[in-house]
Amino acid sequence: MINLLFALLVATPSHAEIVEKTVAIVNSELVLESDFKDLVKRIPKQGMVDESLLFDKPATSLVGNRKAQLDYLINEKILQSEIKRLNLAVTNDRVESELKEMARKNQVSETELAKVIQQQGVSMDDYRRFLKDSIEKRSLMDAEIISKLRISDEDALNEYLKTNPNNRPSIDEFSVSHIFFNPKKGGAEASIKRAETVLGKLRSGENFENLAQQFSEDPNFSTGGALGTFKSGDFLPEIEEAISSLKVNETTPIVKSRMGFHIVKLTGKKLTTDPKFERAKDKIKAQLLENSFKRQLKNWLQSKRDESFIRINE
Repeated sequence: MINLLFALLVATPSHAEIVEKTVAIVNSELVLESDFKDLVKRIPKQGMVDESLLFDKPATSLVGNRKAQLDYLINEKILQSEIKRLNLAVTNDRVESELKEMARKNQVSETELAKVIQQQGVSMDDYRRFLKDSIEKRSLMDAEIISKLRISDEDALNEYLKTNPNNRPSIDEFSVSHIFFNPKKGGAEASIKRAETVLGKLRSGENFENLAQQFSEDPNFSTGGALGTFKSGDFLPEIEEAISSLKVNETTPIVKSRMGFHIVKLTGKKLTTDPKFERAKDKIKAQLLENSFKRQLKNWLQSKRDESFIRINE
């Protein structure tokens, strides 16, 4: 095959007139002058140029830049060569199945989908070729790169702390109960006196849960005065500050909040992951995965270039 290609390149002028110009040879793949024309037509059509092969440059960076166009086409030919080597080519039936699935997901008929594609200035034959190439490239990327990428929760946490240096990787999660004294019942002074009375009983050894049952004025009272479990920053700041130095099962003195007066018991405490990180984790991992893919693709392409036979004829 290679010998034949070299013969074409040195053909006599009369033969060259009927043979399309071969700009480059990549293994057994040819980069023809018509490939440049096809690429120029694809550039303005959204999604028709694989920007992952441009490494963060837009498709428009190819406009009027023959060197960049050749570099892009060589990358495409390397992918095509690897697809053949690994026997990843897909059938026309697979392409038609993909079109049907696209129509189903977009809740349109296949005819309507074809109209939308054609409205973008792309013929269905061209789109089928593009879709076939895309499916094959995806299979190649999955096999050669994506399946080997690993992004852990620890990787995501390190990235989170790098961009949020003032945040902690873990925060306190605490469970509390309280005995509440409502200043709306007789005023603040009276409610403080009731609280002092109960605090005295508590300090003399009476059971907190029993006292809560008898004396708490919380309208939403639950058994033992339980308020539930909270993470740091999610609860009344006055109470958080009051329990910050407590050990489990210890109680606070009288605490004033905007609601009234409390005696609070810390019933449980543990470290848990910062919920801000938990909310951001999946997005961070996706970004790290994308960045890692770009790096690995660039390295992989370079290694394939190094292994490939590439001859440029201009």
